[in-house]
Amino acid sequence: MNRPLDEKERRARLRLARSDSVGPVTFRDLLQHYASAIDALNALPELARRGHRKNPLRIADEREIDQEIAAIEKIGGSLVVIGDEVYPTQLAALDPAPPVFTAKGDISLLSRRSIAIVGSRNASAAGTRMSGMLARDLGAEGYIITSGLARGIDAAAYRTSLKTGTIAVLGGGIDVVYPKENAGLHDEIAEQGLLLAEMPPGTKPKANLFPRRNRLISGLSLGVVVVEAALRSGSLITARYALEQGRDVFAVPGSPLDPRSKGSNSLIKQGAPLVESAEDVIAAFDLPGMNRLLEPPPGDYTPPAPTPKEIGASAREKVINTLGPTPMLKDEIIRETGLSAAEVNIVLIELTLADRLHRDAGDRVSLIPGA
Repeated sequence: MNRPLDEKERRARLRLARSDSVGPVTFRDLLQHYASAIDALNALPELARRGHRKNPLRIADEREIDQEIAAIEKIGGSLVVIGDEVYPTQLAALDPAPPVFTAKGDISLLSRRSIAIVGSRNASAAGTRMSGMLARDLGAEGYIITSGLARGIDAAAYRTSLKTGTIAVLGGGIDVVYPKENAGLHDEIAEQGLLLAEMPPGTKPKANLFPRRNRLISGLSLGVVVVEAALRSGSLITARYALEQGRDVFAVPGSPLDPRSKGSNSLIKQGAPLVESAEDVIAAFDLPGMNRLLEPPPGDYTPPAPTPKEIGASAREKVINTLGPTPMLKDEIIRETGLSAAEVNIVLIELTLADRLHRDAGDRVSLIPGA
């Protein structure tokens, strides 16, 4: 299990997560390469220089961290950093795991079994009834309901699961209500359930942040139930993340004449179990014991060799020459260059910090043209 964090390392991890060009993948790779976040922070300027960054790299300072912590405490929330005792094991098992998130409400809900219910914002009357019924019945069986606090299917699930336990994952900061019509629900969940946000307080929801929210929704859950979803929708993104994370995906069938059901019906065609009641979902899980996803992940971050100073210009040139605008798997780069995984990783970190590398899903990377 993760070793308890001392306060200096904990703050260093928060600073690292809030620094420019350090997303969850780069955060993971830095902690795998260095003995601590403190060491990684100290290495950032040199790594960015080696990657030929054009502008100075902004590294979050202590004052910025103090301001964020004060803002969270002011609204009655708490900050959870990977390695903290309360950090949920099901999120720690993700690759990469979210480095940090803000919580407000009953944090003990993170240790209980959760099912995600997602679907259309512009839901049908039948869809909202189905969502509410599933949430109510799953809650009665001891499951926490997790969703994204959107209008429609999400909101319907929350209204019937507040008393049994619910988690809302937000696309912006934990103090930003979105959509405005869910302001009352936002407050009720903070009082009776749990609000989570990966972004710092005050962050306005934007389109590019919702996939990260969706990844947390599926990551927190044993499975995802899609009630209504168009063929191109955030709900199907959540379902895709769930499959990548080894979670189960279920779908409620809908009318073939309703475009709001095209996506969920497509999931059923692809093999997702058809859901008509909560019993269909419950039957998929081993009820006598806790699901394997709630078991602690093995070990903590360990720093492999070599360090950046041990990597020569020829190794960097090999990696850069192998890369191009077409996404490549990291394993392909290792095979093509003949370098070790540690050597390739550190060069990719350097290019990321220099804003010259684009990271795609599935650990694929590509050079940004002209960068």
